Amino acid sequence: MEPRKLAYDLLQRLEKNNQFSNIILDRALIDNGMSDADKGLATALLYGVTERRLTLDYQISRLSARPVEALDMSVLTALRLGLYQLIYMDRIPPHAAINETVSLCPKKTAGFVNAILRAYTRDPRLEYPSADVEPARFLSVRFSVCLPLAEKLVSDLGFDSTFSLLAGFESRKPETTVSVNTLKISRDELLKKIPDSTPTQYSEGGIHVRGSVRELYGFDDGLFFVQDEASQICVSAIGARPNETFIDTCSCPGSKSFGAAISMKNEGRILSFDLHEKKLPLIVSGAKRLGINIISTSACDGRHFLPELEGISDRVLCDVPCSGFGVLSKKPELRYKDPSESEALPDIQLAILENACRYLKSGGTLIYSTCTVLPKENEENVRRFLDRNRDFYLESFSVCGLDFKDGYMTLRPDIHGTDGFFLAKLKKR
Repeated sequence: MEPRKLAYDLLQRLEKNNQFSNIILDRALIDNGMSDADKGLATALLYGVTERRLTLDYQISRLSARPVEALDMSVLTALRLGLYQLIYMDRIPPHAAINETVSLCPKKTAGFVNAILRAYTRDPRLEYPSADVEPARFLSVRFSVCLPLAEKLVSDLGFDSTFSLLAGFESRKPETTVSVNTLKISRDELLKKIPDSTPTQYSEGGIHVRGSVRELYGFDDGLFFVQDEASQICVSAIGARPNETFIDTCSCPGSKSFGAAISMKNEGRILSFDLHEKKLPLIVSGAKRLGINIISTSACDGRHFLPELEGISDRVLCDVPCSGFGVLSKKPELRYKDPSESEALPDIQLAILENACRYLKSGGTLIYSTCTVLPKENEENVRRFLDRNRDFYLESFSVCGLDFKDGYMTLRPDIHGTDGFFLAKLKKR
């Protein structure tokens, strides 16, 4: 199938069904006979149009006499696809972008799509609402995030910080990062074995790689596992040691449990829990591939206390369910998620934290982490916990060259070049 046609079809499916673009794309690319170059173009178009949807729609509204809301979805999808190529893909000649896009449309709408796209080439400028008059709406259109999310970020972080954050997400290209299994190989050795791989900036055990992970050198032998750098920093903050007991309360797909096991030199005990039993085989199979045998898995709601575990653990991780607004560069659909849909999460997160803290020994370490940038789910939740649990305190620490002087920090794409990720370290008296 021609890559533009595939992207066109998948974009319309995304509009009709509440799915993630990476899931439907992976399925569509299996055994379809496309060349690597065509797969790359289809991928760039699908992710790019999804990521820039509101920006594209605002430009369409400038060029079209018909309101965007009144356009048939097939027409709107074609316009988004064509404009994205004209605005953001310099290597594609304008005539090719226009002609190939118009060819996707039925004859009755082809003329309209052709006219709009050619109108842009005659007046190739991007317009936005006034940042002075409507700051949140400006950010919404400029960075293609829904207005409620832009308003929430401005309210929580301020305009300048939000602009910088969203610009960081925009400039950060999705990349695949793996954590080296140092039980079997050093990072330097693996870097030499995997072409075009580069070391991570902060984590001492991370590598950025290209291509299909399963086809890379060492995958079948368990020399690495997929884990983004922010998550690797979290594992370093956990600081698990050999012969300790470590509990991972919300563990799937298991990368932090794997990282802790490696830190423990595969000596000790790890209990990995998750709410969804069907996900646990991911941990079991992953541990087997990596040669890790100290992990036990069990389905468990992190809010429900297990009395047999009270006071047994040296370290506990609560990597809690969250709104996900720290991974906009990886999951473009989250750009259009209304924050109000996540209003119940802070209480759920706090309940998990307050339950899990009971598993710690005196002097034990409690790590709280999320992949969001919203203070209510992050530092504000930590303060709520400390107000209600006086036997815990924040501990300042340094790890991976980062100074967590307050005992917590939000990693940001514009500052650290990572996903948005919150991490706090608490100690039990």
